[in-house]
Amino acid sequence: MTLDYALAGLVTAGLLAYLVYALIRPERF
Repeated sequence: MTLDYALAGLVTAGLLAYLVYALIRPERF
């Protein structure tokens, strides 16, 4: 069960990082 939480956390962190990057550098989108 720990692996599931770790994977979900990793995916969530990746999505948040992508959104922040998109907000910081909007000229690439």
